[in-house]
Amino acid sequence: MRNLVTMSILLSGLLFVGCRQDMHDQPRFKPLAESDFYADLRSARPPVEGTVARGQLHEDTYLYTGKIGNNPGDYMPFSVSEDVLARGRERFDIYCTPCHSRMGDGNGMIVQRGFRHPPSYHTERLRKAPLGYFFDVMTNGFGAMPEYASQIPPRDRWCIVAYIRALQLSQNATLADVPAGQKVPSEPPAFRGEPGSGATLPQLQPAPTEKSEEPR
Repeated sequence: MRNLVTMSILLSGLLFVGCRQDMHDQPRFKPLAESDFYADLRSARPPVEGTVARGQLHEDTYLYTGKIGNNPGDYMPFSVSEDVLARGRERFDIYCTPCHSRMGDGNGMIVQRGFRHPPSYHTERLRKAPLGYFFDVMTNGFGAMPEYASQIPPRDRWCIVAYIRALQLSQNATLADVPAGQKVPSEPPAFRGEPGSGATLPQLQPAPTEKSEEPR
């Protein structure tokens, strides 16, 4: 029994010896504290030259700047599909329509409340502007327009660019842009019975199908 008590006392002593004050007062510098170890007296050292933060590699310069050298480019960094245009329209409606309106004529709701009127996308100057110009303006801002790089990822900015170009085409198209066989304006829909009211949905008349001739 005496040996057990002696052993317990020795073990307790070893535990106390291990808990030194050095563990609380470790050799370290407080943030931005002065240090005479370095010539510039800064304890916080700058990153190693060439250091790249996680997720900030940006190897494709055009994708992240919209520029070729110092000039805006005029091509999309990825192919444009229906999904890209749908995404661009969604992002445009969220971030751009308050000023530019859904039509892109610059008569958005906050403009109607007194904010500075932005130019219409349908002016000759902006219809001929390269695609990279719109991306650069969204990224860095222009005039009264703030930058949106902190809110809209680069790919979504390009999706908006694609939708702006489609929006411009929709408001300035000519007969030469209409696919062969499509009538302009399109024929109005044919309803089955009454067109419907605010409480009922209209029933569209199915389009007539061409009957194939039976072999004689």
